[in-house]
Amino acid sequence: MSIIAIANQKGGCGKTTTAINLSAYLASRGMKTLLVDLDPQGHATLGLGVRPDRLEKTIYDVLTARTNLSGVILQTPVSGLDLAPSNILLSGADIDLVNVIGRENVLRDYLLPLTASYEYIIIDCSPSLSILTVNALTAADSVLIPIQTHYYAMEGMKQLFSTIDLVKKRLNQHLSILGILPTLYDSRTNIAKEVLEGIRSFFKEKVFQTVIHVNTRLTEAPSAGEAIITYDPKSTGARDYSQLAEEVLLLEQKKVGII
Repeated sequence: MSIIAIANQKGGCGKTTTAINLSAYLASRGMKTLLVDLDPQGHATLGLGVRPDRLEKTIYDVLTARTNLSGVILQTPVSGLDLAPSNILLSGADIDLVNVIGRENVLRDYLLPLTASYEYIIIDCSPSLSILTVNALTAADSVLIPIQTHYYAMEGMKQLFSTIDLVKKRLNQHLSILGILPTLYDSRTNIAKEVLEGIRSFFKEKVFQTVIHVNTRLTEAPSAGEAIITYDPKSTGARDYSQLAEEVLLLEQKKVGII
């Protein structure tokens, strides 16, 4: 099993879109996948057709020891993809966990029993460097960082990398950066081309070959409660995330020495 945290505290970078659609395309390739919505906004939950305000139990109840993880997992319309949903109650988790011994390990301890049930667990992190994000990084094998190809793309990246380094040193020595994913790319603009070139120049081989383009159908899909694979499988957004899933699988195979 591989656990991938999708993290960037900068909003509007395509974090949740990536979490939903990477999960869906991994599942479509026969990889039993669990998407954990660790964002109090519940956008990954909503984007898969589940109303956060109507949920009786969520990942919040798991982290605060009110139930176990299997008690909140839902099936999604995408075959092979399950969801551990979230809602606004999760915003109180930082306070609830502050006095818990080993609070950084709570999520990891709940995910470990699922090793035999899933081939991939994707965590949609909170858009802040909170105890929730630290929990995700402590539980994860690797981090995928979406970065928008806009002028302020690098804003906050230093703080994110510092947090990743700190977690690696103190809590999870096996944590690695799976890759940097350029998102919201508009090939019609010079600024997008310049920013993409800058990202590749700075992060070098850590940048995915896949680039997620600006795509209207991709933007519309969450409002329909669908991943792009079911909403419009022939769209540019579908092509991009299909390609990303292939690249992730290839990187994972290289990491374990299969190829």
